[in-house]
Amino acid sequence: MIPYGRQDISDADIRAVVDVLRSDFLTQGPAVPAFERSIADYCGTQHAVAVNSATSALHIACLALGVGPGDIVWTTPITFVASANCALYCGAQIDFVDIDPRTYNLSAVRLAEKLSQAEATGKLPKAVIPVHLCGQPCDMAGIHALSQRYGFKIIEDASHAIGGKYKSEPIGNCRYSDITVFSFHPVKIITTGEGGMALTNNENLAKRMQLLRSHGITRDAVDMTHAPDGPWYYQQIGLGYNYRMTDIQAALGMSQMQRLDEFVAKRHMLAKRYIELLAALPVVTPWQHSDSYSGFHLYVIRLEPGETSKAQREVFEALRAAGIGVNLHYIPVYRQPYYEQLGFKTGHCPEAEQYYAEAISLPLYTTLTEAQQNQVVTSLREATSI
Repeated sequence: MIPYGRQDISDADIRAVVDVLRSDFLTQGPAVPAFERSIADYCGTQHAVAVNSATSALHIACLALGVGPGDIVWTTPITFVASANCALYCGAQIDFVDIDPRTYNLSAVRLAEKLSQAEATGKLPKAVIPVHLCGQPCDMAGIHALSQRYGFKIIEDASHAIGGKYKSEPIGNCRYSDITVFSFHPVKIITTGEGGMALTNNENLAKRMQLLRSHGITRDAVDMTHAPDGPWYYQQIGLGYNYRMTDIQAALGMSQMQRLDEFVAKRHMLAKRYIELLAALPVVTPWQHSDSYSGFHLYVIRLEPGETSKAQREVFEALRAAGIGVNLHYIPVYRQPYYEQLGFKTGHCPEAEQYYAEAISLPLYTTLTEAQQNQVVTSLREATSI
């Protein structure tokens, strides 16, 4: 089976992990701050807070921005459920903004319309979480301009997008957001096994997230309610979580960072080759905005209903049967049973539902060979033929 995504682990990555295993620190040692610094420097951001998953990063980002009961958070329906769940963890409400028909990201146009309506009813969001689907950045300048007008905070869910660029600048620099979140899951662009990171240019937000990831505990005397009892002393000054990243994970991430640009360039090469190979097939290939340089975490095609008699499920199952590990990213979040119980109904975001009815994610990862890519396209040609 050719998977839709997989990690690329080198001998250097293995040596980096082994070095930590042989060191004095498996966790809470020097590797984590070094990894944080490498990401912050790469992105041109002042602060980076490493955690055990992007889901944890989204959660503490919401908390750091003061999201809580009585607040509303908006995100896109075409994302993994974590992009919405993070608001619910904080006791807030969630709602969804329909997608752009070309980028499949949260639409700035639909956002503007929804904000105008919300202002009239007094139900503006506390925060908006745009998701850079497949690695292509959202219209962050447009979303940021709306935040200045309507007063909401922005968390960029860039789980798919490390190594990408927006307006020729690194995604993650937080120029248009309060906090940006990355994921280092094995199928992402670089991996730490499991892991995530929150980036910000706001020192206070960084400090809050650092407390939240480690039980709300500080060892900094400046933040304590009274002078330390001794050199052993620490204080819990808030309610936090055990969301820490280990040095083992950070060492792998540091090593992977050495090849980040190489990884993204290889993904672009494969994506370009897909465009050429798929030109004669009844599918729509990913459109790329001129402002973006995608991380190309995923390669999503859409079937053209008028050009093939084969249904999406029929094509999907034929590809799986042929040993092609296609996937579908994503089911609209509000179509999940849990969200339906919250009152969401079919038709809430029509463009997202049309996308869901046509989308299939093809294999894309750095070790995908040309022969394997040819096999994917041949199988797709057979699966869509009349």
